[in-house]
Amino acid sequence: MYYKQYGDTDMKVSAIGMGCMRYNDEDVKAGNLEKCAEVALYAHEKGINYFDTAPFYCDDKSEEITGIALSQLPRDSYYVSSKMNMGTVGGKATKEAYFERLHKTLSRLKVDYLDFYHLWCLLDLNSYERQRDALYGFFEEAKSQGLIRNIVFSSHMQGNELEKVVESDLFKGMLIGYNALNYRFRQTGIEAAYNKGMGVVVMNPLGGGLIPNNPETFRYLAEGTDLTVPQAALNFVASHKEITITLAGCTTKQHVDDACKAVENLVEKPASVIYNEYENKGVALNNLCTGCSYCKSCPVDIDIPKYMDAYNEKILGNNLMDRLKWHWGIPSSKAAECIACGQCESLCTQHLPIIERLKEVAAAK
Repeated sequence: MYYKQYGDTDMKVSAIGMGCMRYNDEDVKAGNLEKCAEVALYAHEKGINYFDTAPFYCDDKSEEITGIALSQLPRDSYYVSSKMNMGTVGGKATKEAYFERLHKTLSRLKVDYLDFYHLWCLLDLNSYERQRDALYGFFEEAKSQGLIRNIVFSSHMQGNELEKVVESDLFKGMLIGYNALNYRFRQTGIEAAYNKGMGVVVMNPLGGGLIPNNPETFRYLAEGTDLTVPQAALNFVASHKEITITLAGCTTKQHVDDACKAVENLVEKPASVIYNEYENKGVALNNLCTGCSYCKSCPVDIDIPKYMDAYNEKILGNNLMDRLKWHWGIPSSKAAECIACGQCESLCTQHLPIIERLKEVAAAK
């Protein structure tokens, strides 16, 4: 396993971290939690020492499953992170509720402290300021009590917005969505964090499954290597000098092996070099929806993520109607009910023109 320094800390972390939100769904629903935990144990055996989880992942079982695995390992052999925001406590915005939530996380993970605790899901600067004002004092108190070691944040902001949060000097690191689809929008943010001595952890390196599901389209990522397209997509992210950890969501031991293979012969390069190398490759793919689903809440009940997924097929040169009919089983006509309120676009982490795309979907034949 290839290891990197986490920012200006003394922590050596694996270039691949395990994202603990992809445990086998059937096993989770059947209560086979120990079986799920075997994947995390295998990841540790392969050299992965960073595990990222959160409340509500995997039918709210992820922390528990991860705890089953980690409790069998020496505490100094891994780092574990979880997350908190105002919504995590169900509207009970009190310090007592926050501590209750944190203690629940610690109990589930079977640890006395978290190595990293994220101020979770910052969509824009307004969201950041609101969450910071409500929660940062609690984070500091929890740290003073030894319950967390590092205060970090998780965000879907663009590069220039990320820079403003980085400049606050409040955080030791950040977790962001970054991949071969959106790197042009977030490069300045990761460079700013790196220059500040922060750790940078990346989620969604496979573009919400879009990259592995379209291997021919993304074949350029694997050119000149012996890697598969998904492996090459992980390598693309991990090769950034500024990025500390690339999270791979692992359901099976094979997924772990694939992720480890991706960084076997890792060569780190500055983001600016990678940008110049790739700026003319896959350029038509910049506007693909990465499937984060933050646009899901629609006042007229349009299942926007499914329609945006179908629109991806149009960008890729395929028939979006086939995707709607045979994969999702929904009619294009529902998209015509959009009232153009703009709520979805305000939540979109990529700032896509969702309203216009819904019009095009509604008109498709």
